[in-house]
Amino acid sequence: MQYVITGGAGHISKPLTEALLAAGHKVTVIGRNAANLQELVNKGAKAAIGSVDDVAFLSAIFAGADAVYLMSPPNYAATNVKQAIEQVGKNYLAALTANPVKYVVHLSSVGAHLEAGTGPIAGLHRTEKNLNTLSDINILHIRPSYFFYNLFANLGLIKQAGIAGGNFSVPARRFPIADTSDIAAVAAEELLQLKFKGHGVRYIASDEVGTDDIAAALGKAVGKPELPWVKFPDDQAKAGMLQGGLGEDLADNYVEMGRTIDSGILFEDYWKHKQALGKVKLNDFAQVFAAAYNAG
Repeated sequence: MQYVITGGAGHISKPLTEALLAAGHKVTVIGRNAANLQELVNKGAKAAIGSVDDVAFLSAIFAGADAVYLMSPPNYAATNVKQAIEQVGKNYLAALTANPVKYVVHLSSVGAHLEAGTGPIAGLHRTEKNLNTLSDINILHIRPSYFFYNLFANLGLIKQAGIAGGNFSVPARRFPIADTSDIAAVAAEELLQLKFKGHGVRYIASDEVGTDDIAAALGKAVGKPELPWVKFPDDQAKAGMLQGGLGEDLADNYVEMGRTIDSGILFEDYWKHKQALGKVKLNDFAQVFAAAYNAG
């Protein structure tokens, strides 16, 4: 089988590529930087150096592929985050229209069932909708929950203020959260089996916790067992993001997403269609967090 993977050597794309190569398949990896892809090339992957903003490039790379994995790379410089994500999706749509591929796995997000009010996730909702106009292609939208990786944003806050937090708080067992390794495992499973038909959705989570649980686990791991989770007002949350270097539009989007997390609406469809949890649990991630905390 011939696979095309977008996302370069990212936290999901790299282990996904490695799994496909280990199964004996041909894999082309799209990325901007050849050096970043060298490790995968050494393992047998083919590097395609270019941008997901270039429809002609995507069309050429998709030609002859049996299946593709699509994701929208983060664009922190975008002045309209939702539109930037949607545009990448439109680029994929154009490339797939020019070179139909039988199977597509698209990295979306929990909350993508909602049209608006979800921050950057609204851009993924639009991408799902646009890709689903391809009636002759089997498409699976994988919708991971909140990433463990996002919790690294609390490193400075914990060190400087002795607290963790955001503009949301979630009760115990009501906050699904995912590790990138578990997301990659699901993507690999789906791409290796290629059993999905039509247009579908699969939710992914590694653990189901609460924000107080998160603070307790991270605090214990970094030697601050009394670490609290603090829910900030929106304006304070935004000010902290701006101080941390985020742009105005991105900060507004994250605040918007936080409000939807706090209300529980972001996860409402997850609870209706949840599947078995992945392998990585909160206490496992806490050790990874502690290593980064102590190295900084």
